[in-house]
Amino acid sequence: MLVLAAAILWSTGGLFIKWTTLSAYELSFWRSLLAALTVAIFTRREGFGLNGITVITSILYAALLLLFVVATKLTTAANAIFLQYTAPIYVLVLEPLFYKEKFRQRDLFTVIACIAGMSLFFVGKLRPQDVSGNLTALASGLCFAFYVLLLRHTRSQAVNRASSVIYGNLLLVIVLAPAGFAAVQKMTAHDVIAVSYLGIVQIGVAYTLFTLGMARGVRSLDAGIVGYIEPILNPVWVFLLLGEQPSRWALIGGAIIIAAVIAHTVAGARPSIHDSGKLP
Repeated sequence: MLVLAAAILWSTGGLFIKWTTLSAYELSFWRSLLAALTVAIFTRREGFGLNGITVITSILYAALLLLFVVATKLTTAANAIFLQYTAPIYVLVLEPLFYKEKFRQRDLFTVIACIAGMSLFFVGKLRPQDVSGNLTALASGLCFAFYVLLLRHTRSQAVNRASSVIYGNLLLVIVLAPAGFAAVQKMTAHDVIAVSYLGIVQIGVAYTLFTLGMARGVRSLDAGIVGYIEPILNPVWVFLLLGEQPSRWALIGGAIIIAAVIAHTVAGARPSIHDSGKLP
């Protein structure tokens, strides 16, 4: 339930990014400032250690956050979130290089299926900003993949698990400070509510709920599958409350990507489950 609650909160990001009139840079500054403070408060007992790997993961986290906001502003929420969730494709391809793991036949089938799904986002009548937004979302997914890969590194696990989240958000605060402070004069109560929710609740509280759920014994497999509620619900909230309708091709492509990754995740877990003797 904790992981589910986190995924639902994450899924509201697209709605509030679309809802505010602030630019991607202005929004990202205030969102990251509040997120860094919130996560730091919740995880302060784990300390704020930093090492070389954490520095890199922090930069990647900052990049994926900013690129996702930019993509959501440029194209539909569905395109932005589905294309960001192509990250598992890059992980499958890069993992053997990073950790010398075997690239299996089912990995190849998953990559092919996801690439087919990705291609559908570029079918049909597209505005120039849709193409730019789609490419930006793909870049966000690539940063997401490298971020996930480096979180497995032993040096990442030697410090506060939230270090990259805290320092990544702080990095955006520093880089985007001019845009953030310049926006103060034009911010409305509407904008304040949006950035406060995004920073404190959608990132800060959601991250805390997720880590609590994992700490209480949720399997990575279950967390990964439940996490896919985020890309499914993200465009739903935007459609229901703002009326933004994704293209038919984007919906088909997104469904292919999500189905392929979930099927791969479940198939990959079966051997270890049987080997452990948990199933007859």
